[in-house]
Amino acid sequence: MVAIGDYNELEIAKEVDFGVYLDSEDGEILLPTKYVPDDARVGDLLRVFIYRDSEDRMIATTLEPKAKVGDFAALRVKDTNQYGAFLDWGLEKDLFVPFNNQRDKMQAGRSYVVYVYLDDSSDRIVGTAKYEKFLKKEVDNLTEGQEVNLIIAGYTDLGFKVIINNQYLGMLYKNEVFRELSIGEQTKGYVKKIREDQKIDVTLQRTGFGEVKDAAQIILDKLRATNGQLPLSDHSHPDEIYQTLGMSKKTFKKAIGTLYRQGQIVLQEQGIALSSQLEE
Repeated sequence: MVAIGDYNELEIAKEVDFGVYLDSEDGEILLPTKYVPDDARVGDLLRVFIYRDSEDRMIATTLEPKAKVGDFAALRVKDTNQYGAFLDWGLEKDLFVPFNNQRDKMQAGRSYVVYVYLDDSSDRIVGTAKYEKFLKKEVDNLTEGQEVNLIIAGYTDLGFKVIINNQYLGMLYKNEVFRELSIGEQTKGYVKKIREDQKIDVTLQRTGFGEVKDAAQIILDKLRATNGQLPLSDHSHPDEIYQTLGMSKKTFKKAIGTLYRQGQIVLQEQGIALSSQLEE
């Protein structure tokens, strides 16, 4: 059975003037000429994305959409009408988000984080900004300290709502963020805490010894790239430390403490330096 809203490998059944027809358990599906590879022949298998055209017929494309069914993505609104909004997801036919799937009325030109799904009643691919019901409530495959994929989904008074591994909703606290973040941005993060109520806190920095180890290596690399000298110390402003090294002042202080005890750096009035640089 064809997976609508996903990639399928289908065999070319026949060629026609306007493209090729692909064989499937649900009948033949058109791949228009402009998407047919130049060297494609009858009998070849093609990897194609299947969706419905403006007349609700299944159609194939070799274009890759920005999201498939089951994915979250930040998509820009191209147009709106009395029924909903139409979002650019990389295909000729825009992704439709009905009004009742909008958290706030969507505006043309703005981007929103949406979940892409196949509507059971219409068998059409649609998007929704009310995605909570598609996220798992019980945490069954995450551990504290685990590296995860994050999508910045929204702002709150406490910080940022994030979608974790396309499965869970989490919180990234603003006092632990040391760079600009934008809605829809994808980044790596780490599970900081899984609460008894199954809510998840995440951080952009590794926690514990792993965080300090990574930070220490970043500092060493920066020192080697700047002739062994770095005008940063535990008296430096947090913003200056973040702009230079991409880490919090707290992490920086832990890391230089570790490097100092290991004898790899020396602490100076104007900053820090590689021990080997001074010996030379």
